[in-house]
Amino acid sequence: MADAVVKRVRTRHFQNAKAQGIKITGLTSYDALTASIFDSAGIDFLLVGDSAGNTMLGYDTTLPVTIDELIPLTRAVSNAVRRALVVADMPFGSYETGPDEALHTAFRFMKEAGAHAVKLEGGERSAEQIRRIVSAGIPVMAHIGFTPQSEHGLGGHVIQGRGAQAERLLADARAVQQAGAFAVVLEMVPVDAARRVTEELHIPTISVGAGPHADGQLLVWTDWAGLTGGRIPKFVKQYADLRSVLTDAAQAYRADVESGVYPGPEHSYDD
Repeated sequence: MADAVVKRVRTRHFQNAKAQGIKITGLTSYDALTASIFDSAGIDFLLVGDSAGNTMLGYDTTLPVTIDELIPLTRAVSNAVRRALVVADMPFGSYETGPDEALHTAFRFMKEAGAHAVKLEGGERSAEQIRRIVSAGIPVMAHIGFTPQSEHGLGGHVIQGRGAQAERLLADARAVQQAGAFAVVLEMVPVDAARRVTEELHIPTISVGAGPHADGQLLVWTDWAGLTGGRIPKFVKQYADLRSVLTDAAQAYRADVESGVYPGPEHSYDD
């Protein structure tokens, strides 16, 4: 969708992209610097994900992440972009009790952080929350399949939508579409199941490890940039090795300081 001539990506552009067969691109972002880079690169939407818990805040899972932690990150991203749609992730415990809580959380992200849309997990179980938020004029991106906030209930990082579960996945997809979601993330879903959902829905599907047949793709940027370190998911293509680049640079800096090479005369202000 980067070739489309638009001043700002809106939810209607997602629908147009699906209709025209143009793939939608998304990345996570948690700060103004990366947001401005990804925005200038033509990425269509930036998700301020609760994955910040793992990538930025040092948590083992996304579960401890709070609204108050995500709001300043979302504000930084929103302030930095000129084109991309900014989607704020609603963290665990901020919408599950019902539509009223969900709407209050969405209001906070729109008013305090300048988000353009919100994302929440769950299919049929979250349909009423989605409907309530959308009725207030706030766009919602849904998230089904493997839902990280429910990892304990799902038994860990387990692929969803296999075999008989495919019908459950499709029911969830129909529910979020009917509730008014403008797009739906399919995470860790078999290719055939993702294809079926994509063909049936009139709203765009966004793949996170759900194969090539979805209407768009979304990745955690620190994974594809090689910054996270350790094991990365099978579905991630690594486009850079920033961890090695930064490690080498930090080691070179330390060595220069310890040896007295830095700062040199060229780095000093003369009287």
